[in-house]
Amino acid sequence: MAKLSLKVVVAGRTYPLSVSQDEAKKVENAAKDINKAVKMLQDNYAVKDMQDLLAMTALQLAVKEGKQSSVAIEPDFSDIEDRLSALIQELDNA
Repeated sequence: MAKLSLKVVVAGRTYPLSVSQDEAKKVENAAKDINKAVKMLQDNYAVKDMQDLLAMTALQLAVKEGKQSSVAIEPDFSDIEDRLSALIQELDNA
């Protein structure tokens, strides 16, 4: 699939990206949402530091995304359990 060169502006800084054609609109919309959230925080709070505003925006968007996602992420320990079982078996045989 062809890659597009895209420049997105996030919090006043330009970032050049190479994305697939399918991802281009998603990336542009994400940048737009981030900029909108940063602007809202800037207007409503006495925070001037852009790093603080980006951190607050990231936190807001992560919480928002977490509410939309109904799938709980469960860690997969099966590989570790298998390896531990193999080690126990080796110890028993020794």
